[in-house]
Amino acid sequence: MSDLTPAQTMLAWHWLAANRRLQYGTREVVEAGRTYRVEGPLAMCRRGLHASRRALDALQYAPGPVVCRVRLAGTLLRATDKSVATKRHVLWLADATAVLHEFALTVATDALAAAEARGKPADPRSWSALATKRRWLRGLATDKAMAAARDAAMAAARDAARDAAWAAAWAAARAAAWDAAWDAARAAARAAARAVQNTVLETMVLALEPATKATRCATP
Repeated sequence: MSDLTPAQTMLAWHWLAANRRLQYGTREVVEAGRTYRVEGPLAMCRRGLHASRRALDALQYAPGPVVCRVRLAGTLLRATDKSVATKRHVLWLADATAVLHEFALTVATDALAAAEARGKPADPRSWSALATKRRWLRGLATDKAMAAARDAAMAAARDAARDAAWAAAWAAARAAAWDAAWDAARAAARAAARAVQNTVLETMVLALEPATKATRCATP
């Protein structure tokens, strides 16, 4: 059984590259149901097993599209947007590529709609880029068409002096799901809106949770 108890743990989020390997240390493939450990002392951003209480905070450090629901335990150090611990237990993990693309589109669409509600019509190139990406996600637009739409959205953002809504549309059109999602969120919202964005993202990624999660735990 796991040696993790509720009093010792913090439920959090962590992202992995597509190959599901740890970025540092052993670089082994991460598996659901396992507890990963490091020896102290801990150092934020330098030594330890990191994760964030909010999925959106964790996303800014993501090396790829694989989302992990984890519990941090043992010795913990906490910072504003992430924590580091000597133990990280992986409850479940999933490829969130499609979800991240959809999240980016949602954020950018909301940003453009909000801008228009304030009497600032969005550049048609921004709306077109989002429409093209939706088709691309469904296999109805080519990579070439997506690249062209992304370039057009970037030009629109540049012409609008980097207006947040236009920038969000350009970011959402990017090909790398995790970059598109984080950059769109960062461009579209001030800190006060982060909580709303995080709720949307966590709702979407929680839908990926397997109906039956792994129960095997690493031995102490």
